[in-house]
Amino acid sequence: MSFNSDDAPSPNIESILNKTSLKWIFVGGKGGVGKTTCSCSLAIQLSKCRDRVLLISTDPAHNVSDAFDQKVGKIPTLIKGFKNLYAMEIDPTVNLTELELNCLGENEQAEAANFRKLIGELMNNFPGMDEYTSYTEVFRLVDSMDYSVVVFDTAPTGHTLRLLAFPEMMEKGLGNLLNLKNQFGPILNQVCGWIGLGDQTNEATRLLEEKMPLVKKITNQFKNPDQTTFMCVCIPEFLSLYETERLVQELHVQNIHVNHIVVNQLLFPNAAVHCTMCNARTKIQNKYLSEIEDLYDDMHIIKMPLLEYEIRGVEKVSKFSNYLVNPHKP
Repeated sequence: MSFNSDDAPSPNIESILNKTSLKWIFVGGKGGVGKTTCSCSLAIQLSKCRDRVLLISTDPAHNVSDAFDQKVGKIPTLIKGFKNLYAMEIDPTVNLTELELNCLGENEQAEAANFRKLIGELMNNFPGMDEYTSYTEVFRLVDSMDYSVVVFDTAPTGHTLRLLAFPEMMEKGLGNLLNLKNQFGPILNQVCGWIGLGDQTNEATRLLEEKMPLVKKITNQFKNPDQTTFMCVCIPEFLSLYETERLVQELHVQNIHVNHIVVNQLLFPNAAVHCTMCNARTKIQNKYLSEIEDLYDDMHIIKMPLLEYEIRGVEKVSKFSNYLVNPHKP
């Protein structure tokens, strides 16, 4: 696949498709801006140049099944019409056991269950630890599935930022727990013996230490622009623009690479057709589009049209995905 080169950032996803080292691609933004449609479209374009592509929805209000008009569950499902594009819908904080049963062997299932049980019994005073371990298990499972690239269709901004922060928070949390164990291990073992937990602290420490390499690996990958990037989706309205700016700033704070802004649902009115409403909305959109172009003049800004029909089903999503590569021309 070839593209025209230019000094200015290209108005397409050229750099994403050409960077074969990318492992994790997150798509996010304010609710209702078309994140799922754009996520599905990105996954379709990636399937043309990658061996195996996995699209994961971590948004509790899953829409991937609706977008493809195909039931997608908690295990990778091959999308009809493709040989290398899979999708799954999960909530990393619940139903993890079901995911394990479908994706892990018996020994791995038992170890994962023991880890959560021991953490629950011994570390339940550490806020958020259950959620940390759940996210870590999800990333471990996905990492072991041997996909060349993983696209995340994320929840609205707040949840997404927590998702991206979890590996680093988990790394710090596990490090603190291990430090406490090293300092107070004998006392903790004695106390656990008194309350009937026996030698479970040693087992918990072993499992924690085994998790550290994976957590560090994910943390490093998320902060490596060659392996991770974030694509923001917005619409040309004030609230969406405000939310996008907040998201971009937070991503920079977390050292997460972001270099693509998709401006969705743009009107391209036909000059030959007089429509007062269309002209008024276009004027408003152009105002915010101009602000977006000023704010992110060093990023790739992809303009996606508002179409006359609902974008649902593989055929329509595939057609829409072409606008990520070849910008819409009114």
